[in-house]
Amino acid sequence: MDNSKNLQDLGQLIATEIGTDVLGWSVIHNELMMNVERLSIPRVLAYLRDSESLQFSQLMDVCGVDYLERTPRFEVVYNLLSLVHNKRIRIKVEVEEGMPVPSACAVYSSANWWEREAFDLYGIPFDDHPDLRRILTDYGFEGHPLRKDFPLTGYVEVRYDQEKQQVVYEPVKLPQAFRTFDFESPWEGMDVAVQAMQKRKS
Repeated sequence: MDNSKNLQDLGQLIATEIGTDVLGWSVIHNELMMNVERLSIPRVLAYLRDSESLQFSQLMDVCGVDYLERTPRFEVVYNLLSLVHNKRIRIKVEVEEGMPVPSACAVYSSANWWEREAFDLYGIPFDDHPDLRRILTDYGFEGHPLRKDFPLTGYVEVRYDQEKQQVVYEPVKLPQAFRTFDFESPWEGMDVAVQAMQKRKS
């Protein structure tokens, strides 16, 4: 209870000092979360880092979130840590499809690869990023694989061709619905294994 009250006080302090850059804030599951104006994100992060009473000196993570049925569709989430005060805060920015978010690299150098990851997996662009290119998928990869509308099988499959002695890219030929499972994988046929265990117990 005390920690929740402390987070409420912290949220009120930050919202008062930042002003209109904060669109809203809440304490959920004992975590302080703030929604921030998209174009204000570098200024807000710099304030949280440099304020003597806050000192959120570490950017722990930047990630994207896809809310397919919502407008705006995407969120960029920044998780910050203050080692001095042993506190965490989560900053959220809502983003429309194709709308750029100002890069946080000038405030936290660790944002570089995380912003590249959000760009690669969700297609969220970052303005003024020093090297915004794919980081996890191949250079010729089409689409963004963590979007909710990206097909589970993907668009292209990669295999090594013995005749050509090289890696080849081909359109996916095997739809998910028609795969034949051999039940040798630990993830395939789990329902059968669970039912067998339940019969043994009863």
